[in-house]
Amino acid sequence: MFGNRRKAFLVSAALVGGALLMTACQDTEDGAAAGPSATNVPAADVSGADAAGTDASKGADKGMEQGAAKDSDAKDGGSAEGSGADAGDGTKVPVQQTCGANDISWSTRSESQAGGYILVMAKAKQGITCILPAALPTVAFGSGGTEAGPAEQAVGDAVTLSGATTAYAGVNPKTTNTDGGKELDSIIVGVGNEDPDPVSLKVGTITVDRPVVTNWHTAPADAVPSA
Repeated sequence: MFGNRRKAFLVSAALVGGALLMTACQDTEDGAAAGPSATNVPAADVSGADAAGTDASKGADKGMEQGAAKDSDAKDGGSAEGSGADAGDGTKVPVQQTCGANDISWSTRSESQAGGYILVMAKAKQGITCILPAALPTVAFGSGGTEAGPAEQAVGDAVTLSGATTAYAGVNPKTTNTDGGKELDSIIVGVGNEDPDPVSLKVGTITVDRPVVTNWHTAPADAVPSA
């Protein structure tokens, strides 16, 4: 009888001990699971920190871009202000361009001096300053491309066109005493043989035979051609 009671007691003790052991293990696992979660930063806080870091990074990048743009503008402005030719006193002066036919407002008129000639007048278009080089104007006649030769022995001075300044050249279309020649009503004028945009100017009916042209002058009286 006591043996049966003893066995029952041992079985009960074993069951109680197992139950206590399982409870302790469960508590330990729950505590371990609860421990890290208690120390973790909430998800909402982590997202807020990341967003703040991203905004700060964007702000820094934008500041760097604006700074680089300002530096670039400063360099560009300095380059533009420093452009031009050296005047010899540390300052810069604008470099003037050579005139092309399309930079000029052209006009002509017939003159009766020296047996008759055509006075060609050239003025720079509004807002343009350019230089007529110290070279003979290119004057051609008709589709055959007959060009006027020099009416003066020496090359004249370069002429700067700007504002109301006018340059003059005199064209004698016929220097021969014969009855021959081509009948035309216009001339073709360019600034040098390499001018890409020569112009055609109406001059009335003329007879062309061995034509000549003067250099550019700043006074019309100096542009009277001689044979």
